[in-house]
Amino acid sequence: MIKDNLTYKNIIDSQKFIFKETNLSGLFIIESKPIKDSRGYFERYFCASEFKAIGLNKPISQQSHSRSIGKGVIRGMHYQNNPFCEAKLVRCIRGSVYDVVVDIRRDSPTFLQHFSVELKEGNFLYLYVPEGFAHGFQTLSNECEILYSMNETFSPNFYKSLNPLDPKLCIKWPLKISNISDKDKNAAFIDNNFEGIML
Repeated sequence: MIKDNLTYKNIIDSQKFIFKETNLSGLFIIESKPIKDSRGYFERYFCASEFKAIGLNKPISQQSHSRSIGKGVIRGMHYQNNPFCEAKLVRCIRGSVYDVVVDIRRDSPTFLQHFSVELKEGNFLYLYVPEGFAHGFQTLSNECEILYSMNETFSPNFYKSLNPLDPKLCIKWPLKISNISDKDKNAAFIDNNFEGIML
């Protein structure tokens, strides 16, 4: 298990969620507050009024679901460019993943820094990834399913990738890579011409 040794810049305790802001401004770990009884539990996954506290003001417009088979699979690092930058909620609903986001906001003091956390089935944690971040993950279990909610529709002409193996990102994937798409593996490395996203 990957330990959470994090310190948080800001913690917002709302009615149904705890929002913990990471060292990357605007990036939050979200912990839901399930209601448990002998039947199991009930939890709220999203509430527009409560999520305004962390900057999610545009409505959710799209949801996606991915399934990955085998430990060590990498998907990422994906993002959409202006004018279709997207914020997303990322939750592991089966298995466990090492989830990574990279700050690609051009004017950010943490430009090209990354944040990682283990997301897994049943731990009631997920991420709010704001606009201006690339996202990816590596599977830690033999079968993983991820649920994504986005505030922008998929726009293939503005879809971009960072190479998850780029040494400039300094991502230490916890497992040997077992599978990665050709598109992700062959994504360009960051060079001096990389400008990131201006929000």
